[in-house]
This record gives sequence, C-alpha cells and structure tokens, in this order.
Amino acid sequence: MPPAPAHIAGLGCRRGCSASELRQLLDSSLAAHGLHLADLAGLASIELKRDEPGLLELAQSLQLPLAWFSAEQLAPWQQQLSEACTHTLQVTGSAGVAEACALAQAASGGLRAVLVVSKQRSANATLALARIIEEQP
Repeated sequence: MPPAPAHIAGLGCRRGCSASELRQLLDSSLAAHGLHLADLAGLASIELKRDEPGLLELAQSLQLPLAWFSAEQLAPWQQQLSEACTHTLQVTGSAGVAEACALAQAASGGLRAVLVVSKQRSANATLALARIIEEQP
C-alpha cells in the first residue's frame, strides 16, 4: 500500500492569477523536488483570497481540500519564513503567505510540520511545500 499523502502546498497569488499559472508553478515545483501530485494531502492559502477563482479552480481540478488561514492564524509561523516581504505584510497582514499557509495546514490537528520547499515564484503566484510529520507514540 502506498504511503498516505504527506505534503501541503501553500499558495499565494495576485488577484486574477489563473488556475493554469498556479498549476504550472505547482507541477514544476513538485517535479524539481522529486514529488508528485499524489504526494499532496491538500492546499492552503490566506483568507483574503477565499474568492479567488484561480485558487478555487485549482483545488477543484485536483480534487484537493483547500484550507484558509487568517493573518492572525499565520502569525506563529512568521519566524520560520525563508524571507519576509513588507509588501505582503502591508496587503495581507502576514509577512509571508505560501510558506506560512503550508506550515499552518501541515501542522493542523497537532501534528508537526517542516518546510521542505521554500517559496517558489511565478509572475503572479508563490508556492511552498510543507511535510506533515506524524508524531511517534
């Protein structure tokens, strides 16, 4: 039996970013790190993008759950960002979206999480991957 999917893709994007651009960034990031779509347990982004068509379409096309986080929920993950962005902080209230969202969702339910792919960029999107670490009894 194959292992359960253990990665979360955190996504950030500019308004109007297409699902195809997000998918291309996801596919290239996974391939560059020896991962596959089957390794993904879900997607995550910031609440401000809850109505973003590209994010919604991507999640639907991949048939993956898409979790939303407020800037306050992302605050505990700020110290683990590979880089903080003042523009992102001004716009969203969080110094980083993709990495913080990936970590927050991977750690949900009391699990541990580690960032395995730091922020990757396309013209209009960012992506990061976190691995869910199951706690040992």
